[in-house]
Amino acid sequence: MSDIIDKNIDQKKRKSLKELAGATGIAMAAQFNPALVGHVFGSDRPIKVGMQLHRTGIGASYGRWYERTAAATVNLINQEGGINGRPVELIVEDDGTDPKRGAEVIEKFATQHKTDVAYGTLFSHVVIGSSPRAGELKLPYYVVSEGYHVASGALNRYVFQPGITDVRSQMISMAPWIAENLGKKVTMIFPDYAFGYDHRDYFSLAIAEQGGEVLEMIPIPPTESSFTRYFPKIPRETEVLYHVLVGPGVLTFVKELGQFFGTRERPRIFGYIDSLEAVDFATPQLEFLQGTHFWEAFPRYVQPNQTQHDQYFRGQVGVDQNGASVNDPRDISTYSHMFGCWETLFIIKEAMEICGYSGPENRSDLVEATESLTEFPESRNHPQGSKIFNGKIHQCFGIQHISRVEDSRLNVVHTTSIEDGLYEPETDYLQMSL
Repeated sequence: MSDIIDKNIDQKKRKSLKELAGATGIAMAAQFNPALVGHVFGSDRPIKVGMQLHRTGIGASYGRWYERTAAATVNLINQEGGINGRPVELIVEDDGTDPKRGAEVIEKFATQHKTDVAYGTLFSHVVIGSSPRAGELKLPYYVVSEGYHVASGALNRYVFQPGITDVRSQMISMAPWIAENLGKKVTMIFPDYAFGYDHRDYFSLAIAEQGGEVLEMIPIPPTESSFTRYFPKIPRETEVLYHVLVGPGVLTFVKELGQFFGTRERPRIFGYIDSLEAVDFATPQLEFLQGTHFWEAFPRYVQPNQTQHDQYFRGQVGVDQNGASVNDPRDISTYSHMFGCWETLFIIKEAMEICGYSGPENRSDLVEATESLTEFPESRNHPQGSKIFNGKIHQCFGIQHISRVEDSRLNVVHTTSIEDGLYEPETDYLQMSL
């Protein structure tokens, strides 16, 4: 596992990169990047961040909160002097949660808006559809997704996922607890696209390593609106029903699941919060979830051990102690995902300051500076928790939470360590050309 926290990414180079943004001034930065000659840090020319947003389509509920979080982060960064003394401008384009439109948005950022980076994408199929164009245009593309697509090596050197963990790591870290506490005979219900396939493939392996097995895999189209026809496929000997769904039909899915089991004996249920992001647990007909468990990256409901960083983050993005908007208790946040927008923007800021970023002419320097990062301690800028970053695979690793539904809220019952989710890298983006 030593590769995960590899310290051999030319530390001397990293030290010199950091000096570029330090008190040694523009003269040293110009040695690394001649385009900085004559450039004055602190100019009014903004750093443009192109936010590829799911404003419409099946990812719209996430997009709404991703945009609010990004806007709050940019506002804070600008209040504190911007990046390299320059203001940050957030430019938003809707991709409709569609891969084809996603690639078109990347093209628009690079050629029309001339943004410095692209950022923010969540749904895996959109990331996969957009990444090739980002690589061709040499536009650094910082995604806030969860799929294994980045760390697998399937994309390119310009694509990063530094502010949120991937599902492979999540499942590796949680499988031992699930097997020990819930059961080893599992039926999986998952969305029929790339994100769901990561669950299918890597949870199957993770539970097998714990002596368990997946009895049945039930893929469901992400645009499905009724689910009762899928439930009879659940084998009677199932001990754990593992579910993860996304899109506008998630509330219907959970309600129909409850109706299907009714008062009969049911398996233990473990879900990803994706199945109920932006949904109030006090919604009628969700009572059957009492006692079931969910994965959360960042607990929606304030816990007894709440950190000052979580408190600060909630205040900045306008979320109350129940995970709802402070302006409307019916407007439930996507709390286990949207923190990634906050943390990723601060990572972009850190990398730009390391390399003395001046503009699109030194995007390759920004890529190398991001790859030089190794860890993000828990802090105001990283409120979800400490993370380590592997520049070889462009992926971070962090903690996960398992929460239990009790009285229409989620209470954390188990928190993993970073080490629980480590795996051996299967690629090395550093070997790819810029």
